[in-house]
Amino acid sequence: MTRADVLITAEELLEKLTTGSAPRLLDVRWTLTKPDGRDDFAAGHIPGAVYVDLDTELADHSATDPTAGRHPLPSPERFEQQVRRWGIDALTDVVVYDDNSALGAARAWWLLRWAGLNARVLDGGLRAWLEAGGELETGPGATVDPSTVTISAGSLPVIDADAAAAFDGVLLDARAKERFRGEVEPLDPRAGHIPGAKSAPATDNTSGGRFLDDAALRARFAELGALEQPVGVYCGSGVTACHNALALATLGVDSVLYPASWSGWSSDPARPVETE
Repeated sequence: MTRADVLITAEELLEKLTTGSAPRLLDVRWTLTKPDGRDDFAAGHIPGAVYVDLDTELADHSATDPTAGRHPLPSPERFEQQVRRWGIDALTDVVVYDDNSALGAARAWWLLRWAGLNARVLDGGLRAWLEAGGELETGPGATVDPSTVTISAGSLPVIDADAAAAFDGVLLDARAKERFRGEVEPLDPRAGHIPGAKSAPATDNTSGGRFLDDAALRARFAELGALEQPVGVYCGSGVTACHNALALATLGVDSVLYPASWSGWSSDPARPVETE
């Protein structure tokens, strides 16, 4: 896998839309402080885009076990139905984007890859689109015909808490450094990080909303020891960890996701916590 397999530039997307070979566009407007971005989407989105609600369409909150984390993965059956509603089949060219340095879009990218489908992230998101001369449309978004696709769930690997505890490689924590160190914890039951993990904030993968170039990303992950041993990724609830997985994928590096992440780990009092 190369950078071109994972990311698409705004200029490339603009050419696709102007030449009539438009991909299926998924808009994942989401932040921790404003998880529902539907009104932002309605105020302006890339023409032809479909709004994706991360909390309800890219996660399954029906689980009652807190160790499943704040954003448990949807079941294969549920996600297959969702993909069908987006009108995506095995050959659909899919581009996902947001307006937050791809922190939400990466979750959609990861799930589509997990489902055995192809997808790319718009590098720079909505800002890059506008800077490239792209226009926006308003309203509820495109109406698409549903597909009958059958997904191949499990096409990307995941690990549970036991596997994370015994992980033979490097575990990268995508949260902010102060949360990793245990100085603050605004969301989850306990502060700190999984013992032995390394701090790798997802926000350090980008500059000005765009992913760092290959050389800079390679240097970043080399310093973390992520280019020479197996890599596991986690965060607070399994969302921004996908951003590290995406950044690694641009370098051709595979990783495994711990979906429950810190929210699941810290909900189990039997799990040890490390602070520094």
